[in-house]
Amino acid sequence: MDDYLFDRNVRACTVVPEKTCYLEIFNYSDDKLSVCEEHVLTTHDFENFLDRRGAFEPLKLEGGVKLLDGIRLVIQRDAQHHDTFSPNHISLSHDHYKSMVRKMRLPFRAIEGRSLVGPVFWCEYDQDEDDPHLQIIFRKSDVRKRGKTRGWEVMLSYSFKTAITTGFVKGTETSDVKEAINHLTSCRSEAGHPMLLPVIILAHDLSAKIDIRQRDARDWLRKLENAITMRKEIDEKEEYTNFDIDGINRDLVECHSQVLWKRPQAYQEIVKEMKAAMDKFQARALVPQDETTKKMRALHSSMKSRLEFYRVKLIGQEHYIHTTLERLNVQRDALYNIITQKESKLNLEMAAQQRKLAHASKRDSTAMKTLSLLGAIFLPGTFLSSVFSMTFFNFNVPEGREVSQELWIYFAITIPLTLAIVGTWWALDRRREKAYELEDRDIERGIEQMESDMLAVMRKKTMNKASTWGSGGKGPIASPTLVHALEKQG
Repeated sequence: MDDYLFDRNVRACTVVPEKTCYLEIFNYSDDKLSVCEEHVLTTHDFENFLDRRGAFEPLKLEGGVKLLDGIRLVIQRDAQHHDTFSPNHISLSHDHYKSMVRKMRLPFRAIEGRSLVGPVFWCEYDQDEDDPHLQIIFRKSDVRKRGKTRGWEVMLSYSFKTAITTGFVKGTETSDVKEAINHLTSCRSEAGHPMLLPVIILAHDLSAKIDIRQRDARDWLRKLENAITMRKEIDEKEEYTNFDIDGINRDLVECHSQVLWKRPQAYQEIVKEMKAAMDKFQARALVPQDETTKKMRALHSSMKSRLEFYRVKLIGQEHYIHTTLERLNVQRDALYNIITQKESKLNLEMAAQQRKLAHASKRDSTAMKTLSLLGAIFLPGTFLSSVFSMTFFNFNVPEGREVSQELWIYFAITIPLTLAIVGTWWALDRRREKAYELEDRDIERGIEQMESDMLAVMRKKTMNKASTWGSGGKGPIASPTLVHALEKQG
């Protein structure tokens, strides 16, 4: 079943080639013969490296010298392709990948974990009783960031018969694989322990960068607490210069994401599985009580002690992160309360202004109706009396009436005068509209200032009522200017 699934999954993968090299470390009873070499591995030499032919042929030992232990790795320490850790992608050709896994006795199940995200550790014996191997998978990958996938992968197989660890290691430039390999070569005398490389990678992954980021997030949290609830735990130069709700809300979200970087609970499970793998190695490899296993037992105890240290460290980080998240939630709730209070106050202000406008409009409409009614009553009579009282009409002639030939003068003067009056009104109306626009802008600026003043006073009132510890019952007092502004606006 494993063979079928392995071949099927490899065939389904897309090849994205990466630069490949190899690392060989062999420790002999004569330390002068010990080897630590790392070179580029070409496609032509790939099979020779797997089969240990040609330049990779083992040394012929003489004079009672024997091979103690070693490690042989295929390494891609600076993977560049943007899909190198995408699901169903491998960085070796199909034939080379299959040959590497089979000849190095690497776990077939590794290909099934190509889509895994986050840190994963797996360790188990294979099913070969004649030449048993301890197989290890340790990987961590992530989704795309800036168009590229990120992560690292380790596949190892330790032979209890030869004490040699074989494997495949790959990592992107953002991972710690490059430093881990350098660390491994510096500890080449301890390369006989199959868990050495996984523990080194874990040590780099759980470096002080996590603690520094959590400390920075806590400092950021204190600034947010000062901005939202006016908690005095920072220097004045670190305070927010203005109470920008959108900016503070974005900072809350970003701070939250920083706190959740590398969740300790996931790494606690990794440490647990690694300790189980150490026990599996100890059960078979460290049983003889000879000089060879004495040094290995000391290294084994040191590594288990380090894992225990990481477990305790992660527990402390978990508690620290939990406290930071709870305090962030408190500040988020306080910010939402301030926003709700602001919206309620503004709604009341708007309702009052709209009510005043409604009453003013009603009064204006009543006055206009009155004027319109009076105009409708008196305008026809006034117009007719004005026209017929002009000297252009004479009703005392014997024939009954006489219309002057100069009647055109009336229209010649009236029409231009009417147009001039209408034009003057239009110009004044346009000028008045521009003045209204300037007034509207002033009102908008006044509303923004009013919001800022109201928020400041609400924060001080909230702290005065709710945050009284250590203050003798006296909370922060709002400045007279802000109090006066709030009272003036209702």
